[in-house]
Amino acid sequence: MPASALLLAARVASLNLCTDEYLLLLARPSEIASVSFLSQDRRESALWQRAKPFPANNGSLEGVLRTKPDVVMTMGGGGRATSLIAKRLGMRTVDLKPTMTIDDVAANFRLVATALGAPSRAAPWTARLQRLKMSAPRKQTDAIWISGGGQSLSVPSAGADWLRLAGLKQHALPNGRASLESLLTRPPAVLVESSYRRGQVSAGTAWLDHPIVRGLRSKRLQTDGRAWTCMGPLLIPEVERLRAAVQ
Repeated sequence: MPASALLLAARVASLNLCTDEYLLLLARPSEIASVSFLSQDRRESALWQRAKPFPANNGSLEGVLRTKPDVVMTMGGGGRATSLIAKRLGMRTVDLKPTMTIDDVAANFRLVATALGAPSRAAPWTARLQRLKMSAPRKQTDAIWISGGGQSLSVPSAGADWLRLAGLKQHALPNGRASLESLLTRPPAVLVESSYRRGQVSAGTAWLDHPIVRGLRSKRLQTDGRAWTCMGPLLIPEVERLRAAVQ
């Protein structure tokens, strides 16, 4: 769809946690028709308080009909069928790109701002991201990002690229997962520990409390795991914070 056609959009509904982030950061309250229910869950989204006042949807077109949006935002889903159905219902669709590279985040900011009829709103965020990229530390500290059950980041990946902007070089791990043996035999200089659902009782969180993990002499940095779910805009302030903690 030509960008000029999107400039007329007035109210937008987001069907996806990851598209919610862009909408909540860029839109005025009167421009938000609906957000996904996940963005209102404090365990899933750092923006849950900002999302609470708006109608929630279940991620389907049917779920936003009552809010009568002009535009529906999706991410990598639905394809032509979703677009055709939305058109018949009097709505347009904007499909954002899942974050495969950090440049995808800047592109999505511009697309959402244009859909809101205010392209200039993307500028502060894209400029902030560009500054992060241009000032990336040359010295990279050996690190492992870790979550419940040893889940980590693949190399290469957008997650590893975000860590690099913080001055941290992610270990290449088999299947993007750390084992207790690998941590014991090759501990990283820095362990970046995700707080995602940290208070929840599960086998995954129990793994993080294993004596081998707790006994590592690595420098520990806590990171808000909710920001890493989408690898999107919420990682801009999180990476700025991590970089300051590393230096």
